[in-house]
Amino acid sequence: MIQAGERFTCTPSRVWDGDGPVWCEEGPRLRLSGIAAREIDGGCRSNQPCPEASGVEARDALVALLGDRTGESRYGHVTVQGPVLRCLSTGDAVGDRTGAWCDSPDHGDLSCAMVKGGWALRWDRYWGDHRC
Repeated sequence: MIQAGERFTCTPSRVWDGDGPVWCEEGPRLRLSGIAAREIDGGCRSNQPCPEASGVEARDALVALLGDRTGESRYGHVTVQGPVLRCLSTGDAVGDRTGAWCDSPDHGDLSCAMVKGGWALRWDRYWGDHRC
């Protein structure tokens, strides 16, 4: 896990669902900060916002924002190849993940892009004073 406030880079290699985790070639697994997307099975956790977009739609949208879909791992993760992201850690995101605000050179702030596209909802508990 990367300590809150630290900047890091992430070259995305695999994605599970619309808010993460995203596996980085550099090692960390990240969860996009400030948003909630449906689980890949279509469900929503009772303690978080629940967008209308399906889990698969949200995952596929995140994959498209990250780069090119290259396949699927034997565990069902979508593999992706894309440009290096610039990220700012928000700290522990449970499950050995680092929460992070990440910028794509092609699409800007990924959390903002996921909300703007309707694939995720802003999660005020974690959004704070973040601005798109």
